[in-house]
Amino acid sequence: MLEIPEVRARISPITVRQYHEFPEKNENGKRTELIRGVVIEKMSKSPLHSSISRRLFRLIQSALPEHFTLLRDDPLTLADSEPEPDLAVVRGDEQDFADRHPSTAALVIEVAVTSAAEDRSLASLYAEAGVEEYWIVLPARRRVEVYRRPEGGAYRDHSIAEGDATLECTAVSGVRVALGDLFGK
Repeated sequence: MLEIPEVRARISPITVRQYHEFPEKNENGKRTELIRGVVIEKMSKSPLHSSISRRLFRLIQSALPEHFTLLRDDPLTLADSEPEPDLAVVRGDEQDFADRHPSTAALVIEVAVTSAAEDRSLASLYAEAGVEEYWIVLPARRRVEVYRRPEGGAYRDHSIAEGDATLECTAVSGVRVALGDLFGK
């Protein structure tokens, strides 16, 4: 429905500041996030999604250098959005974010069990915010889409890691994820 220009023209976008005044859950008891001025209900997570997210968290946390923080399902406050990526590695220590959410990240990861198209559409949002590297993990296909070099609201490099590849994060030194460890042998 939002693809229909006449419907899209009738949407009343809100600002990040207005969004912060909303309760944590909407009237249906669902968590939301703000994307391009539109409040969207967050999707529920499948067991596969949760399992892959936990595994990625452990793999990255163990390799994280000093003065970087690994976030899980926490907001990034951007110009017109406040997405809550599955994982984000941000520069700074945990106490640096006691009174504000990060406004960018070195690495953002989304696990896409059923949301690949939606997660791909977020690439421009993350590129505009200067997120240096963006991974979309596709467990069913045992592959990861990698986006690098944000410039002008888009990523200039796009590649796919699959098979027995090891992903090496260029934005965070030492962060490597072997796909065999991530998806199981």
